[in-house]
Amino acid sequence: MEMTITESLAEIKTINARIAKKREAIMRYFIRPNVMRDPMEKEAGGTEGFIQRERQGITDLEQRIVTIRTAIQRRNLETSVTVGETSRPVQQWLNWRREVAPGQQGSFRALMGRIDQARQQGRRDGKALTTSQEPSADGILVLLNEKELAEQAEKLEQTLGDLDGKLSLMNATTTIDI
Repeated sequence: MEMTITESLAEIKTINARIAKKREAIMRYFIRPNVMRDPMEKEAGGTEGFIQRERQGITDLEQRIVTIRTAIQRRNLETSVTVGETSRPVQQWLNWRREVAPGQQGSFRALMGRIDQARQQGRRDGKALTTSQEPSADGILVLLNEKELAEQAEKLEQTLGDLDGKLSLMNATTTIDI
């Protein structure tokens, strides 16, 4: 069966909702007083059979999720996307976005925040921020170029925005076989 990645991701959401309902149904029926009549005695196998079927259904649905995710990952390894001047397989972009980009964003925020703190402290102490190109004996030395740092942070945000747009388009148009 062929479907787009967007369709398959939507199916995973639906499957997870179905699994949750099956688990709820099992929770309602798996324990009862021994003297109580089986509420599903007219069903094949009664409540015990119902529970077994629901648990098997959950296992089958979980396998469907694994199959879909594997097909998506396979396609993501085969399909390249170019963002800016960098071309990578989609799976590498996803790994970068999940594992690398948040650290870079946090680092930029921390560095710029620390420079702002130093600037405020310098104002209180009557000292100016200086760079290694323009050192001052009584200043606070900053070894990073604020302008370059801001440009790098902006470029990262631009890359993330462009990547999200390209991944959305790719997911809507790329098909997988399941």
